[in-house]
Amino acid sequence: MTFIQAKMVAAIMIYNYNIQLMEAQTISPTTAIVIRMTNGLKVKLSKRVLQFITLMDVLGYYVLPLIILCFTYWYLKNKWTKTSKPTYWPIIGMLPGFVHNAHRIHSFFTDLLLETSSNFEFRGPIFANMDMLFTSDPANIHHILSRNFSNYPKGPEFRKIFDILGNGIFNVDSELWEIHRKTTMSLMNHAKFQTLLQRNVWDTIVKGIVPTLDILAKQGTPVDLQDIFQRFSFDTISKLLLDHDPKSLSVNLPYVSCEKAFNDMVDALLYRHVLPESCWKLQKWLRIGKEKNLMNAWEALDQFIYPAISKRQEKLMSNKIKDDDFDLFSDYVKAYNQWTNEDDKNLGSVEKFLRDTFLNLMFAGRDTTSTTLSWVFWLLAKNPLVVKKIREEIQQQLHLKEDESLKFFNIEESRKLVYLHGALCETLRLFPPVSIEHKSPLKLDVLPSGNRVSPNMKILISFYTMGRMESLWGNDCLEFRPERWITERGGLKHEPSYKFPAFLAGPRTCVGKEMAFIQMKMVAATMIYNYNIQLLEAQTISPTATVVIRMTNGLMAKVVKRVAI
Repeated sequence: MTFIQAKMVAAIMIYNYNIQLMEAQTISPTTAIVIRMTNGLKVKLSKRVLQFITLMDVLGYYVLPLIILCFTYWYLKNKWTKTSKPTYWPIIGMLPGFVHNAHRIHSFFTDLLLETSSNFEFRGPIFANMDMLFTSDPANIHHILSRNFSNYPKGPEFRKIFDILGNGIFNVDSELWEIHRKTTMSLMNHAKFQTLLQRNVWDTIVKGIVPTLDILAKQGTPVDLQDIFQRFSFDTISKLLLDHDPKSLSVNLPYVSCEKAFNDMVDALLYRHVLPESCWKLQKWLRIGKEKNLMNAWEALDQFIYPAISKRQEKLMSNKIKDDDFDLFSDYVKAYNQWTNEDDKNLGSVEKFLRDTFLNLMFAGRDTTSTTLSWVFWLLAKNPLVVKKIREEIQQQLHLKEDESLKFFNIEESRKLVYLHGALCETLRLFPPVSIEHKSPLKLDVLPSGNRVSPNMKILISFYTMGRMESLWGNDCLEFRPERWITERGGLKHEPSYKFPAFLAGPRTCVGKEMAFIQMKMVAATMIYNYNIQLLEAQTISPTATVVIRMTNGLMAKVVKRVAI
C-alpha cells in the first residue's frame, strides 16, 4: 500500500509540475525514530506545459535515424562486398537499386546475371506486382521460346506495353499470329520478292547513300552514321511495303517526323517494362514524360501510314496494278479478304489491319538493320585488320579489278561474302538489336534452372548478356572476332538460336532474318570498299537504355573516298 501511494503521488507531481528547491536551506534528518527532515523541504512549484508526440517527432526520432542506418548499412555492404545485387528493402523491395541502374540497364543486367549464374529473382514493391525473373540461361531460353512455347504467349500484359503496334505480328497470339506469319513467310519466300528487295535496296544505296557520302567526303563534313543508316532503312522498308519513298536519305538530310518517331517509340517502351503499370498509365493520362513522346510518335506514324495506305488502295481499285505484278500491299489485301470471308473472323477494318501489319514490319525492318550497321562500323573502326580482310574478300569474290569501285551486286553474289557475314554475326552477338525479351507463363512452370514462375510473372531475357558469357563464347567473348563464325573449310558456322538469339528462337524466329542480312551486306560492302570511315575522337559510344539497343549519342565520323587500290 505504501508503494502504491508513493508512486501515485510521485508520478502525478513529477509529470505535472517542475519542482525547484529553495536555496539557503539546510537539509538534515531529525534525531527521531521516524527520520523526517529537520526543517522540512521548501520548494517552488511551476505547472508544466504538456507536449504531445507528433508525427514529425516520430519521423525525427525514429524513422529518419532508421533510414540513415539502413542506407549506411546498404552503402557499406555494397562497398565491401562489391555485389551487383540490389538490396531488398521493406515494402519497396529492390526497386531503388533498379531505378539507380536504369540508365545502364544492359550493363546492370549483365553484371547481375554473371554474378548469379544467369538467373536472378527480382522482388518489387509489395503493392506493384513487379516481381520478375531475369535470365540469360540458354536452357531456360530454349524452354521458354521453343520447348514450352505454348505456355509463353505474348499475352495481354505484353499487348498493353506495346499497344502502339496494335494487332500486328509482334503483338498477337494463336490463330491471328499464325495468319500473319504464314502470309509474311509466303511473300518473303517468293522469288519475285527477292528481286523487289534487291531493286529497292540498291536503288536507295545509289540514290541515297552514295551521293550523300560523296558530298560529305568532298566537304569534309562530319556525319552521324547512325542517322544515315536509320534513314536508309526507313526509306527502303517504306518503298518495299507501301511503294512510297519518303526520301529521308537525301543530300540535305531533311527532318522527317515519322522516321524520328520510331526512336521516341522505342525509348518509351523499355520504361513500360520496368515501371509499375500505374505509373506509366498516369503519365499517359497526363501526357507527360516519355508517354507524351510516345503519344506524339503514335500520331506521327499514323499520319504517315494511313495516307500511304489510302493511295495504294486507290491505285488498286483503279486497276493500275497488273495481276502478274508482285506487290506486297495487294497480297496483304487479298489475304485480309480471304480471312474475313471465313466464319468467326473479326480482323477489324482493312485500313486498321494494314496499318498494324505494316507498322510492325517497318519497326522490325528499320531498327534491326540500322542498329546493326551502326555497331558494325564502330567495331570495324577499332579493328582495321578486319576491314582489310573484308575488302580482300569483296575484291576476290566479286571479281573486281584493282582500280575498280564496287558496283551493283545481286543477292546470290552477296552470299559469297562469308567473312563479312561473320563480322555481322559477331556484331549481332555483342549488340543484338532487340536486347531484351519479355515473357510470362500462362500456367505455373518450373524452368530448367529450377526457378518456379507463377502465372503472369514477368520474365526478362537479356540477349545482351548472353553475348558476354564466357560459358557460351569462351574467354575471348568480349573480343570482336569474325573468325568465330567461319568453319575450317571457309563456310559459315551456324549456332543454335538459344545460344545466339539475335533473331529470337523457336516458332517466333524473325521471318525477315534473310532480308536483314541482304540489306546489311549490300550497304556494308559498298561503304567498306568505296570509303574510309574515320570516327571523330573524344566521343563516348554507349548503348541506349532501350529495348532496341541504339547508340546514345550516335556515331560521328568523317567519310573519305578511297584512292584506287
